Amino acid sequence: MKPTLLATTKHQWDGGEKIPESGGAVFALNHVSEIDPFTAAHIVWDYGRRPSYLAKAGLFKGPLGKFLRAAGQIPVDRKAGASAFDAAVKAVKEGSIVVVYVEGSITKDPTGWPMRGKSGAARIALATGAPVYPVGQWGAQELLPAYSLKPHLIGRKMIQMKIGDPVGLKDLEVQDHTTDVINEATDRIMKAIVGLVADIRGEEPPSELFDPKKAGVNAIGDPRKTKKKDSN
Repeated sequence: MKPTLLATTKHQWDGGEKIPESGGAVFALNHVSEIDPFTAAHIVWDYGRRPSYLAKAGLFKGPLGKFLRAAGQIPVDRKAGASAFDAAVKAVKEGSIVVVYVEGSITKDPTGWPMRGKSGAARIALATGAPVYPVGQWGAQELLPAYSLKPHLIGRKMIQMKIGDPVGLKDLEVQDHTTDVINEATDRIMKAIVGLVADIRGEEPPSELFDPKKAGVNAIGDPRKTKKKDSN
């Protein structure tokens, strides 16, 4: 994908030297476009590592499966419930950089700021003791807007990514991983990501992260098509 990305985008990487040369880690990013996994792979690859993602097990059947396995991707049977978490923990313990989009879906915030995070990245980090690197990113939505099938190919789009220092979770790792502890870890990760996005955008972030539930939209999928019905 790198030649395609170089032909359609420019990039500004900040903090890439923080990517560890070896060992397992969690990369926690905000999510603005379906093309995000490729741009995240670009920065990780540029600094000498290969990122791993969780992918539906069905994708590993047929010719595509050989490519995905060779690229170090992780098959997950979504029907198996906790298998995604178990697979990610195993990959990190084996030394992979696992990329996690903490919001679980493209942000539903109308202005593109990160929305409320989910607990996956925090749970993986607490279970493995691996560092969590927060990554703020902006610009991929200019190449491929959220939930669009039509990329904007006129003019190379600027992709900006900023990698922060590992989020401090050591005090939480030694505690029982209760819901409160996991929520605290998630909040710390999201706060770090939002700060990095704010640095890139040069703007003040909202005082409260967008909450799809409060806004009446599903956290997953196109909000234009998934508005919740009034329970009353």
